[in-house]
Amino acid sequence: MEPQTKSGAKDFFINLGAIVALYTTVVSLLNLLFTIINTAYPQITNGYSYFGSTSISWPVATLIIFFPIFIFLMWLLEREYRINPEKQSAGIHKWLTYITLFLAGITIAVDLITVLYFFIDGQELTTGFLLKVLALLVVASGIFSYYLSDVLGKLTAKSRNIYCIITLLIILSSIVWGFSVLGSPRTQRLYKYDEQKVSDLTNIKYEIDSYYSLRGILPENLAEMAGSYYISAVDPETDRPYEYLRTSSTTYKICADFNKDSKDQINNSFAYPYGGVSWAHPAGHHCFEQVVNPNIYSKPTPLR
Repeated sequence: MEPQTKSGAKDFFINLGAIVALYTTVVSLLNLLFTIINTAYPQITNGYSYFGSTSISWPVATLIIFFPIFIFLMWLLEREYRINPEKQSAGIHKWLTYITLFLAGITIAVDLITVLYFFIDGQELTTGFLLKVLALLVVASGIFSYYLSDVLGKLTAKSRNIYCIITLLIILSSIVWGFSVLGSPRTQRLYKYDEQKVSDLTNIKYEIDSYYSLRGILPENLAEMAGSYYISAVDPETDRPYEYLRTSSTTYKICADFNKDSKDQINNSFAYPYGGVSWAHPAGHHCFEQVVNPNIYSKPTPLR
């Protein structure tokens, strides 16, 4: 007797799409959690470090899109399994399930080995380190138990729903935690404005130094350098010109209005001198005192 149904292209792509959506969701969730942990518990020495950027924008955006896709594809699979139970034993489903089990199991083993190594080696088990270990262990264990139940045939529609609800709660809690630690989207936008202002002031400083090296004097105002390709003399947030004030023959000030104190920014690089200049700033109006090296100007040799 011929089988009632066969695995076709639709089954292949639904299973593959569900696994891709799962992996993308997991990577984004861990990226989000590690970024939050790195921010809340800054790492002082080299140690246990997976991935993690300085922004939660990408992981949050990815989670918002891919987790619903994963839920939708799993719902399609569940509907197919109710109609044709034999599809649950199809080759593509088994292969992807066992691969996922293998990866989750390896992750759990490596995670536990890392903790044990750090303990035996006498290295400090910091709060940030332990939270990263816990996050990876919880995520990997959840995936492993889900797909192990699937392989053993113990995964029911009710248990699938429970897994989905728990995962949704974890994702939502992580996003809320992320915004509470790193700030809301509006706060992130204000930080980006401040970063752009510092970048503009840096370019203005270099152009002023270049102007002095060619002429031996400081410009009266920024309008004298208006033709420069590198200068953006207008605040992108307020559309008002940056403030420039010549205070002596070799000193000047450049000023801007900042939204946030630079010390509050994640992985702040403004506090560290770049080219001999620190761009650390408080919130509000702030001026940076600059000094031109008089030796950079070489008087032109008169023609004989």
